[in-house]
Amino acid sequence: MAKVDVVNLKNEKVGSIDLPDEVFGQKVNGPLVLQVIKAQLAGLRQGTAKTKVKSEVRGGGKKPFRQKGTGNARQGSSRSPLMPGGGSSFGPKPRKYNQRTPKEMVRGALRSVLSDKLAAKHLVIVDKFDLKAPKTKELAATLTNAFSAKKALLVDAKNQNLSLASRNLPTVNFVSTDGINTYDVVKHDWLFLSKASAEALAARLA
Repeated sequence: MAKVDVVNLKNEKVGSIDLPDEVFGQKVNGPLVLQVIKAQLAGLRQGTAKTKVKSEVRGGGKKPFRQKGTGNARQGSSRSPLMPGGGSSFGPKPRKYNQRTPKEMVRGALRSVLSDKLAAKHLVIVDKFDLKAPKTKELAATLTNAFSAKKALLVDAKNQNLSLASRNLPTVNFVSTDGINTYDVVKHDWLFLSKASAEALAARLA
């Protein structure tokens, strides 16, 4: 059980929290994290790439030239893959790239990256993200001046002001406690959890 300081938005200690080793003290499983991230990114692919085959290209009903006497290879259609403007052979077709990932693998990968952030001291537990207004400039100043964090992931249950304030920051993202995922945690250098989110994750992943 790791005891971690709880701070406010001025980076002043206001308390502490016990984080269970079952969630935040695990050995990092690199291959598992990689597999889960690859599956997550594969699921984001649209899979809409498509080329037309010979039968789908317009035209080509007439034989382009006579069978014999031209010195060229015989052709039956100008839409053949061998002809300019013809169809494609073995081109891409719409498909799904989704990979099935068992839930326990997803949970295990999330435990690994949370443990890695804590071990690297890049995990910050915030008492409350109590922004009075959705001001992007104020949030950016808080992260830079108080925490020296530029590339950060902010996690809270429901926080409209925090979501709106972080929306225009290119290196800062906000996700709900239920939406936290392995890729987002790895992508950002810093992870900011509200105290309530940390407790919810500890209960969910234990």
